Amino acid sequence: MELHVVIKGRKDLAEQLYQQLREAIGSGRLAAGAQLPPSRLLAEQLGVSRKTVSDTYATLTYEGLLVGKTGRGTFVNAHAPQAERLQTATDLACAANLAKWAALPTPMRHPTRDSTLRYEFIGGATSRHQFPQDEWRRCTQDALRRIAQNSGFYSQPEGLPALREAIAGHIAFSRGVKCRADGIVVTNGAQQALDLIARVVLEAGSTVAMEDPGYSPARQLFVAMGAQVVGVPVDDEGIQVDHIPEGTRLIYVTPSHQFPLGMPMSLPRRDALLARAFELGAIIIEDDYDSEFRYEGRPTDSLQSMDTRGVVTYVGTFSKTLLPELRLGYAVLPPAIYGAVLKAKQLTDQHSSTLPQWALAKFISEGYLLKHIRRCHTVYAGRRERILQRLAGDLSPWFDAVPTVAGFHLAALCKVPVNIPLLMELARQVEVGLYPVDGFFHDTPVRSGLIIGFGAIELLDIDPALDRVRDILEQIG
Repeated sequence: MELHVVIKGRKDLAEQLYQQLREAIGSGRLAAGAQLPPSRLLAEQLGVSRKTVSDTYATLTYEGLLVGKTGRGTFVNAHAPQAERLQTATDLACAANLAKWAALPTPMRHPTRDSTLRYEFIGGATSRHQFPQDEWRRCTQDALRRIAQNSGFYSQPEGLPALREAIAGHIAFSRGVKCRADGIVVTNGAQQALDLIARVVLEAGSTVAMEDPGYSPARQLFVAMGAQVVGVPVDDEGIQVDHIPEGTRLIYVTPSHQFPLGMPMSLPRRDALLARAFELGAIIIEDDYDSEFRYEGRPTDSLQSMDTRGVVTYVGTFSKTLLPELRLGYAVLPPAIYGAVLKAKQLTDQHSSTLPQWALAKFISEGYLLKHIRRCHTVYAGRRERILQRLAGDLSPWFDAVPTVAGFHLAALCKVPVNIPLLMELARQVEVGLYPVDGFFHDTPVRSGLIIGFGAIELLDIDPALDRVRDILEQIG
């Protein structure tokens, strides 16, 4: 790779080279330790004499910006003088806006590979051991062949037709969603789907109603867009529709597996929600994030399948069924907002990467996805059952599990006062990752407890991890 230096004309060649290299080092564009091209090679690249380059290198070395290493070459000095002070956030005209973004929390941020604990009860994560590597590799190889045959143009913002057809067939089969491929937009995870819908529905000051407790990343997204987010309390039947305020434009719900508590929304409550949205002229976002894993009772219809007026947008993701790192989701959109969301998608990132789209389309059409879900269902059911047994057993003096029939996390609420931050801190010291439920409450009274994910922890690790949690609870009283 050539070093980017531009020489203009034939005057002051050494000075031009000196100033550009000095600026590149001072700005950090040439990082500490970076190796510069040999003087002969750079001279040929720039069309100047080798002596010009050598003299410039010598001057910068004298100033402490470069260092020569015998037999190896010339490098940017790791201890080079610092550049002039850069602007800070408070120096800028947009300081107030930057402060607003800085103040937003980042809930549910997953640990890095280096900070992952031995026993992780984090929600929204899956076990890498369950991922079908061989099948995915075959699908990826097929995707590479297809891309090699393409014209090299940008793809469609709504996603590849093959993937949208596969998604439409899959969610009609597994969730009863009523849609066609031309009503689907492929997104970079469910979070981008929420972003696109909010962009076209909301304005600064618009009212959003969402479950309380509820999915914090969605709340922070709506707040960042300038919306007024109203928390609507939930009960055993789901969101309390009577509390949705007048003037609401957007309603965000997780009806199949309420996040984070886990109960499904009852049929009468679903009917009431659809009627309320139609009355308000509001759009409902149905986030169906992990309902493919159901362990008890009869399957429930998706809210979208009950919608006869075109007010529900159905949002799904493959992060929960496959891998979070895959970053592929989708939105099934009512006709009224489809065109606007499609334009927002094109302006945001043109389209999602086509390589994983082709791979996923084949993965679904070949039946690998349903096979994978069935296999994971058995695994997750065993983990869930063991955690419930422990919560009903030796952990019962402290916690009470919230009844849930789907997904791969559950909520355990405190029966007696427990210092949850202290419990989490002591648990980390013995390699157990615990996560609180109280951060998902906003307007309604906070209930203390844990959200216990069982997607990323192996069955044989559950008892040793919960033994440590029990011992800590006994220690702290």
